Amino acid sequence: MTRLTRTTPAPAQGIVHLGLGAFFRAHGALYVEEAMAASGGDWGITGVSLKSPGQRDRLAPQCGTYTAVELGPEGETARHVSVIREVLVAPEDPAAVLAALRTARLVTLTITEKGYCHIPATGRLDLAHPVIRADLANPEAPASAIGYLTRALAARRDAGEPPFTVLSCDNIPGNGALLRGLVLELAGEIDPALAAWIAAEGAFPSSMVDRIVPATTEADIARTEALTGLHDAAPVMHEPFRQWVIEDHFAGPRPDLAAAGAELVEDVTPFEHMKLRCLNGTHSALAYLGYLSGAETISDAVAHPALAAYVRHLWAEEILPVLTAPPGTSLPDYADALFRRYANPAIRHRTWQIAMDGSQKLPQRLLGTIGENFSAGRSPRGLFLAVAAWMIYTSGRDLHGAAIDVRDPLADRLGACWPGAPAEVTARYLAIEEVFGPAPDPALAEGLTAALTALLTSGPETAAQQVI
Repeated sequence: MTRLTRTTPAPAQGIVHLGLGAFFRAHGALYVEEAMAASGGDWGITGVSLKSPGQRDRLAPQCGTYTAVELGPEGETARHVSVIREVLVAPEDPAAVLAALRTARLVTLTITEKGYCHIPATGRLDLAHPVIRADLANPEAPASAIGYLTRALAARRDAGEPPFTVLSCDNIPGNGALLRGLVLELAGEIDPALAAWIAAEGAFPSSMVDRIVPATTEADIARTEALTGLHDAAPVMHEPFRQWVIEDHFAGPRPDLAAAGAELVEDVTPFEHMKLRCLNGTHSALAYLGYLSGAETISDAVAHPALAAYVRHLWAEEILPVLTAPPGTSLPDYADALFRRYANPAIRHRTWQIAMDGSQKLPQRLLGTIGENFSAGRSPRGLFLAVAAWMIYTSGRDLHGAAIDVRDPLADRLGACWPGAPAEVTARYLAIEEVFGPAPDPALAEGLTAALTALLTSGPETAAQQVI
């Protein structure tokens, strides 16, 4: 079988992307390629793998090209993507990464919540984090994404050049403001004058991204080959829907992303709150309850009538009432569209995949909404149940005693909260300040204890029915 490869010259670099995973290749890279097709410009992407060489090793023999396969309810559509110029592996050649950043006009990131090396409950840089300590010990050889950005911006300042724009594409509220704060903290530890320059000259627009992108499997590689007649070691699979809302605040030129359908707005906040609470929040809820009920994927989970009713309850009674709709948006219609996306059987988005790194995700996906319900005088029993299901999941054992492969930066501490009575276990979890903050509301302890008791005694589907 012939291998996929580049058939046109690679575009000149305009963008460096940190954390080149499946999501960006199925989302941001497509927008950039379409923007160049519509309006021109040199916006080729240099991808950077911050840890392992796997992505580089799959894409390099294909000259950076790959296949994006749209999985619709009625069939599959493939397109070849050629916007990625090359992939660098940071631990192998930090100097090459810094050189690429030095000449970039735009730097984008999908490094997931844990890649920010921050304390989720406070939004501050975790100065005790091993890679941040390494960045401080040797700023010339960064270890973290924050370190690379800070060092590259320092090089631009020292050369008398303007900064590049830094655009986060991660599912974190106020991701641009958060990232700016973290870079300024690290820069301030290294050189206060550098921090002042970045604060005055830099641009860190926030953005909201949306597209369901399951992890690629060997079966996906085989089906892509059957669909296209070419062997591709690195295809990406995605749903038809996509959205990218970007704060229109850049330090220099940018690709014409609006020509590709991106929304450039003054304030991303209502869009990101809607998506983080409605989609990411219920995705996490369904991931934990679905996993405990034996559902392998989100579409399997909503095929359970009790969980389908539960997620609709979350939207109608606990999430939408504390949201402000973006201009021109109907929140009930948005929730209905989300349910249809969840039920798409062609998207095999595994509950185990979504459940990863929950300690980094809960504050913005679930705990923020719980706090807003408290402020409104409501007791969000469905959201309590989602957090309690996460607690059981991170125990490392499901409700039948089978082992769970828990992937989380705090996995050892979370697992150590068990065993015990529900109230004791809940108290141990709430003592983890990185997740719950220094002084959780007493109503949270009461609600989580009741939800945990219901899950342990009745199971996920009965417990879900009881909160409706």
